[in-house]
Amino acid sequence: MKTRQLGKSGLEVSALGLGCMGLSFGYGPATDKSDAIKLLHAAVERGVTFFDSAEAYGPYDNEELLGEALAPHRDKLVIATKFGFKEGKPALGVDSRPKNIRAVAEASLKRLRTDRIDLLYQHRVDPGVPMEDVAGTVKDLISEGKVLHFGMSEAGVEAIRKAHAVQPVTALQSEYSMWWREPEQDILPVLEELGIGFVPFSPLGKGFLTGAISADTEFDSTDFRNSVPRFSEENRKANQALVDQLGNIAKDKNATPAQIALAWLLAQKPWIVPIPGTTKLHRLEENLGAVDIQLTDADLKAIDNALAGIEIVGNRYSESAQKMINR
Repeated sequence: MKTRQLGKSGLEVSALGLGCMGLSFGYGPATDKSDAIKLLHAAVERGVTFFDSAEAYGPYDNEELLGEALAPHRDKLVIATKFGFKEGKPALGVDSRPKNIRAVAEASLKRLRTDRIDLLYQHRVDPGVPMEDVAGTVKDLISEGKVLHFGMSEAGVEAIRKAHAVQPVTALQSEYSMWWREPEQDILPVLEELGIGFVPFSPLGKGFLTGAISADTEFDSTDFRNSVPRFSEENRKANQALVDQLGNIAKDKNATPAQIALAWLLAQKPWIVPIPGTTKLHRLEENLGAVDIQLTDADLKAIDNALAGIEIVGNRYSESAQKMINR
């Protein structure tokens, strides 16, 4: 497995990480525990060193799963987790008060069965708490050795600059993929300027870019995509043009659509580390194959030209979820 460094932080991770949310939360019933542990072990065996969790995934279940599964391999792995919601429940709103940050960090350490959190993200910016206080609290945790690196998620330029001035930000985690390219406008330039790494979540468009989802797909009743406008039956049908085009590109490169989508992200910047999630071993292996696909400048230009004429339909979040993204 190839490795990458997140910005100028010195934090080296596998070129692809593993987003672990879906093992416990969000995409229907949680994966059977033994199966989830097998998948995590398979990822380690295949060279993945970067695992992404959060107290909100469950809540708490995902951290406990990673703590149990990854304990035997802890010293060679980078484990990221997040604070920032009341009681770890997004529906209750944000909470980045220093007192809560400390409480979450202590609880996460226990659930993850570790003495340090490699990368601690603020899950969403809290407009009620000065960013200087948030970054300052994480800075204190770093000085105490309980946290090694500070990250932010879905933060805007102003918040990133304020935080970075207090405690250098190692990585920003936000959605970025062929069907959500907003970060290219303002976010990527500021990350490059400040030397901050970028960790795209949902790099496969919450599964849509794999080609396995169509207008006829029925999601489990507990799958959060049921509430995402972009995943309405009508919008999935409209957005199929993107998947069709991606499939054509993949055929030309003797690859799968998912592999091209990931290789495209990897080709954008050397400090970008996508974290696709999966519950299936064959999908894990497919995703990891993207690391070995080299897209030339000509390939990237051809892809951009092919995608330029495709309009993506539907918002990426429900109205209530969108309000938590404080840009």
